[in-house]
Amino acid sequence: MPPTDHAAPSGMTWLVFAGMTICTWGLYGPMLLAGQLGMKDKESGGLKAFLFVGVAYFLVAVLAPAALLLMRGTEWSFEPAGWKWSLFAGVLGAVGAFTLLLALGSHQQPPNVIMSIVFAGAPIVTSLYVLFKQGTFSEVKWPFVAGVFLAAVGGCLVALYRPDPSKPAAPLPAVTVAPTDALKSTPVEPETKSP
Repeated sequence: MPPTDHAAPSGMTWLVFAGMTICTWGLYGPMLLAGQLGMKDKESGGLKAFLFVGVAYFLVAVLAPAALLLMRGTEWSFEPAGWKWSLFAGVLGAVGAFTLLLALGSHQQPPNVIMSIVFAGAPIVTSLYVLFKQGTFSEVKWPFVAGVFLAAVGGCLVALYRPDPSKPAAPLPAVTVAPTDALKSTPVEPETKSP
């Protein structure tokens, strides 16, 4: 099991970073679909888009931390437990990104439905994993169970009751305005020149 001792960010820093993650991951699915469609290749557009996701991961997750480690003068030694778990986490992230791309590429549901289901289901998996790892199933309280249930229900409701873009919008009713006396125009008599 991975180690659990990590330093918590001070103050509300964690909340700022969590908010940034919500924004970036919230836009991840729609941008991924836009990239896939932008390739204009029905057969291989998804793989082409995923290739550039990999390039972005390399730039952001390989070059940037390597540059920071070099600037800090960090010793280049990596503990086996650390790099193995990190590599496994990277594989999970990459596989998740790929399967998300496949879900988006199926065009059976729009990105807002797919992402809602993903983000409703992922915390449930995380919670169950942590409970299993810590062996604290006996300490689970009813609000936790209710939260897991509501997250699952929320994902289902978004999928079942999403707006249907294929249906045309209902026409607006015609509005007729009756002229009022104040708005009625009065005829203007032509000016007559005096001799």
